[in-house]
Order: sequence, then structure tokens, then C-alpha cells
Amino acid sequence: MGDAAGALREATQRLSTISDSPRLDAELLLAHALQIARSELLLNLPQLEAPAQFASLVERRQRSEPIAHIIGSKEFWGLDFQVTSDVLIPRPDSELLIEEAVRLFAPTPPPRIVDLGTGSGALLLAALHEFPQARGLGMDASAAALQIAHNNADALGLADRARFVLLDWAGADWTNSLGSGFDLVLANPPYVATGARLSADVAGFEPHQALFAGKDGLDDYRIIIPALEKLLSPAGIALLEIGFDQAKPVSRLAADSGYHVELKQDLGGNDRLLVLRR
Repeated sequence: MGDAAGALREATQRLSTISDSPRLDAELLLAHALQIARSELLLNLPQLEAPAQFASLVERRQRSEPIAHIIGSKEFWGLDFQVTSDVLIPRPDSELLIEEAVRLFAPTPPPRIVDLGTGSGALLLAALHEFPQARGLGMDASAAALQIAHNNADALGLADRARFVLLDWAGADWTNSLGSGFDLVLANPPYVATGARLSADVAGFEPHQALFAGKDGLDDYRIIIPALEKLLSPAGIALLEIGFDQAKPVSRLAADSGYHVELKQDLGGNDRLLVLRR
């Protein structure tokens, strides 16, 4: 395809119509095509040649396919996670849950953690990485998603402390299959209102069952929050990710169920996390 620097410039220009970060996208795709790290690409760019398959990767991105799906992985909390169209792509905003867990449990790490709707396993495995003595359980209603979570646990060397269960919280008595006494409950449930307009890379490529939650986007919170009574230990804490405009309604649901609620913002200043205590 020619020299890598020229191919990178051309790809950046082509991707500028569909991406907010066309140069970064092009660099990640070229590094993937060359099977090298992005840092190595940038360091040796003048000496490199772009492989033929780079053009097809750029074409896939031009059709709005997410970078994480094209290269098959996404970094989260400094860890590399396998990602496919069966799971949501881990977002930097969700790292706030891990950051807050580390802050809250700095004096006494949580022995038992559960991740509701674990997907790729990113939240659970990042938490287990931070708390080496903890054991964790991840539940999801998708068998395909749980396979990805298993793969990530194996790749990160955490399979001996992570267990995964196929379970749908829409079913009756689902909490009985999880047990109780969890010190930390993590949840990034579906919270997009049905009919909401999403970007093409999300709407066209990520699993809708992990995105949409009824007319107001609150259906899954209405299930999860009452279930915390069974799941949490007496001193346990639940960390719930929310949409930027959902702090008031979800806080009200939690308060009505008897929880003290604390609101946290992400790096962009948006409401993103609710901390729930009994």
C-alpha cells in the first residue's frame, strides 16, 4: 500500500467524516495491521510500510464499525480486554466505578464482589485486579458474552478468582442463584430509553439487549435496586452506573428502597455513578 506515513495521512483524511478521532483511529488500525504496538508504530513510522490489509480495515471503520471490534480488543483500567459484537465495548467513563471502589475500600478490601450484567467482564476483572484477595461473580443473560468474560479472565490470570453464571434478572427469584453477603455490587445495566437516537457505531454494532431499558431507560434499575436487599452484606456498597440525565429518577428509586445515595460525576462533568449504602 506504500509508505506507512502516507497511508496514515490518507486514512486520517478518509476517517475524518465519520470519527471524532480520525488520526487515533488510523494509528490503531495501522498498528493492528502491522501487529505492533501503537507506540512502536509512532517511533518507527518513517521506516515502515503499510500492509495491504490496512485498506480493508479503514474501509470497515468508514462503515462505522467500532475500532474495538475491528482490532478485537479494548483497553480498560490499563488492562486489555477481548471485545466482540456480543458485548458492550468498555468505556472510559465506566472506570469511575473502579476508581470509586478503590477509594471506598482502601482501608478494608471487599472479600466478595458481584457484577450484574458483566458482559466482557471488564468491571469485575478490573476490580479483582485491584483487590488481590477478593473473589468475584459475574452474571449475564448472554451465553456469548459470558464466553468473552471467561476468555478475559483466563488472559488476565484471574480465572481462579472469577466465576460466571448465565442468569437473567428478568426471571423470577434470580437472586437466589447468586447468593447473598456481597461486599461490593457493581452494575452497568442497560439504561438507554427505547427509541433514543444513538451514533451509528453503537446502534449498528453493539448488542441492543445491553443498551435499551424501556421507555424511560429505567426498567432494569427497577429490578436491580430492590434486589440489593438480598445481595448486599450489611455494610456492603453498590455502585451503579447511570445515564447523564438519570441521577434524579434512579436516586429516587434507591431512596424509596431505603438506601443512602451519593452521586459522582465522570471526567466530563456528567452525572455517571450512584453509590448506594443501606
